Amino acid sequence: MYACLYLNLFSLHDVSMAESFKDFDGDSTIRKVLEMCCFMQNLLAQTLADFEMKLEKDVLEPLNKLSEEDLPEILKNKRQFAKLTTDWNNARTLCKPELPLIFSRIFRSQTSTGPQAKQDGLREEMEEAWKRLETIKDQYSADLYHFATKEDEYASYFTRLLELQAEYHKAAYEFLEKNITELKESHSQTEPQLGASTGKVYGEPLLSHLKSCNQEIALPIQECVNMLLRTGLREEGLFRLAAAASMVKKLKFSLDSGTVDQAEFNADPHAVAGALKSYLRELPEPLMTFELYNDWFKAAGEKELEDKLEKLRAVLQKLPSENYNNLRYLIQFLACLSEQQAVNRMTPSNIAIVLGPNLLWPRTEGETSLLDMASASSVQVVTIIEPLIQYSKTLFPEGTSNNKDSVIIYGKPKAPVAPSSQAGILPTPLPRSFPAGVHAVPEAELQVATKPQALPSPPASVPEGASQRKALGKRPKVPPPLPPQQLTKALPSSAE
Repeated sequence: MYACLYLNLFSLHDVSMAESFKDFDGDSTIRKVLEMCCFMQNLLAQTLADFEMKLEKDVLEPLNKLSEEDLPEILKNKRQFAKLTTDWNNARTLCKPELPLIFSRIFRSQTSTGPQAKQDGLREEMEEAWKRLETIKDQYSADLYHFATKEDEYASYFTRLLELQAEYHKAAYEFLEKNITELKESHSQTEPQLGASTGKVYGEPLLSHLKSCNQEIALPIQECVNMLLRTGLREEGLFRLAAAASMVKKLKFSLDSGTVDQAEFNADPHAVAGALKSYLRELPEPLMTFELYNDWFKAAGEKELEDKLEKLRAVLQKLPSENYNNLRYLIQFLACLSEQQAVNRMTPSNIAIVLGPNLLWPRTEGETSLLDMASASSVQVVTIIEPLIQYSKTLFPEGTSNNKDSVIIYGKPKAPVAPSSQAGILPTPLPRSFPAGVHAVPEAELQVATKPQALPSPPASVPEGASQRKALGKRPKVPPPLPPQQLTKALPSSAE
């Protein structure tokens, strides 16, 4: 009965599990795992049913006979023996204790009346109680002796119970171990697609993510920059204006799964920018590292421009190669974005304000880290990120083309194109180069870029960032940078 019950329960469980993976693709990993789980659960149910049947035959049936026949009789006689013992003690108490029991026959033969007759009656009751007590005592003792002869047999039933349990668990363990090993080997042999994510991306250390996907540039950075290059360069307030939280969440989960449909998100560059900021913010260690936190501020504190650039270049050389490649890739894109500042209103200063807290923060824990990240968007962090964007050609010389007559679109050299020879020309170029190992975007998906116009470098006597701000002119929607004592209050709300 128990075995049938277990089989029915497992059958219902397997039907429910089988229904759950019908909607998955036939080649999906989760469907294969669920199918294997159904197979294993069926065999485990059969193993359990066999165990229950053996248990019922070898252990439960003999013990049921003991519990339903032998033990009730023993317990019945035990209770009767206790009752008759009490009756005999009560009868003995009523008799005079000074009259010995050995003279009972003499008193019974004599004719007596009154108190003597009553005393004789009590003695007779005491003798009758004793006889009944002796009878039940003999019967109770016989039952105990009979049980003692079967004591070893009954003990063997419990030993058999443990043996059956050990056999069941051993068989189940060996079966599970074998099939789980095969399942892991089959899963590990599945080759991931080139560039596809092999696990969680957001919140993972940069180095482990790069190793898992076998790339030099983090997947969220590469994908988001790709999409923003196509549709986001001329978007006003990029990285400053917040997008719909649902769209950002959807893109983040898409990046985590490694299946990003760029056409779906190209229409919302603010969501793409939000997903990129979120990835940088959720890194366990900032892209510019905890170790170099103080070095960045020391370099940015230099008064002379040449000294500042030299110090920044020295700190960049201290970065791990993974962090350096991804920072270079990102900064080159931000430099390209700032070239469209007349349209998108995102100057190097504004970009530094909204992205600075996501690139560099101190090593702290708990709620204090939130306050420190907010304070990190101060003038000091702006003075670090802003020159990185303004002087990206100088600070990242390996990312600049030596041929001034050619344009590098996403790392691939192109011959210069006359503005009137192609339709759909962007007024400013795409990034001039990106690190090696990054997949180039198909030419059909990119618009042709014109020859880049190099921004003039400000003289050393001019305050840092002044040339960019002067060239911008009026900015009705973005106020000019405030003095240091007022900047903290005026920080954009999207700098999280």
